Amino acid sequence: MNDRVVVTGAAGFIGGHVCQALLDAGYSVTGLDNFDPFYDRAIKEDTVGELKAQRTFSFVEGDIRDSGVLNQVLRGTGVVVHLAARAGVRPSIEDPVLYSSVNVEGTVCLLEQCRRAGVRRVVFGSSSSVYGDATPVPFSEEAAAVAPVSPYAATKRAGELLCQVYSDLYDMRIAALRFFTVYGPKQRPDLAIHRFTRLLTSRSPIQQFGDGSTERDYTHVSDILKGVIGAVRWTESEDPLLEIFNLGESRTVRLDRLIELIAGALGVEPQIERLPRQPGDVVRTFADISKARRMLGYDPCISIEDGIIDFVEWYRVTHGH
Repeated sequence: MNDRVVVTGAAGFIGGHVCQALLDAGYSVTGLDNFDPFYDRAIKEDTVGELKAQRTFSFVEGDIRDSGVLNQVLRGTGVVVHLAARAGVRPSIEDPVLYSSVNVEGTVCLLEQCRRAGVRRVVFGSSSSVYGDATPVPFSEEAAAVAPVSPYAATKRAGELLCQVYSDLYDMRIAALRFFTVYGPKQRPDLAIHRFTRLLTSRSPIQQFGDGSTERDYTHVSDILKGVIGAVRWTESEDPLLEIFNLGESRTVRLDRLIELIAGALGVEPQIERLPRQPGDVVRTFADISKARRMLGYDPCISIEDGIIDFVEWYRVTHGH
């Protein structure tokens, strides 16, 4: 079995962690990333620098929409973990054309170059946002997921459908992983837990959109990694197939409770600025993870209480607070 893995989006929050987990599991890894300016390039370069120190890791800077770059990195590859994407629900409403270009065009470019290179195994990073607000909870992979409420969510569902087409037409084995609000050390600075921690540390007010009752299935990145490695191993079977898997904690946490937990870990009193709910934000995410447990050996174990303490400790060490 070819143990060389290409990870797209390797310099990102989840991508960097996935690269390290694959290296730790004995795979050789080539990372691909275009250092999209969505957030500070220096953060991503730090991630890549740590990975480059390991002899079984190599890195290529480039765009998933560039067939020449893809030809270069896919040669001799056993499996691709495709995590490169333009991220964020709210920003996708501001620039849906860019999101479509990167997330839809980029995904079909990658799948097509995989086909041409003879790569038949893919793990695709999707999102719980595909379920929208119309899906009963807990979200099951069997739900239709046909009513996304943001361009970002629509692009991720489109990516899943493209994976289905390529699996059917070209005998590819593809695992589409629907990530549920991933957090942990090195989390992107724009995401809620990181942003709230930064604001609370500086004694600045937190903007709370809505009444605090929206709920998310927060999932620690170390639990997500177990699911990704399980998915890579699942693709080792020869049978062509697409399967969708939820990777969540299977527990919901209210927004106001999340703020309380972060403030408690920091030992501060939060100042809340209440604003109307934002367009594109779903009311609740909640994963049914029975399929991933059964087929990937996925078994999340880090509670939000322990995970927030872990994140706050990382933040203090990293930022000197």
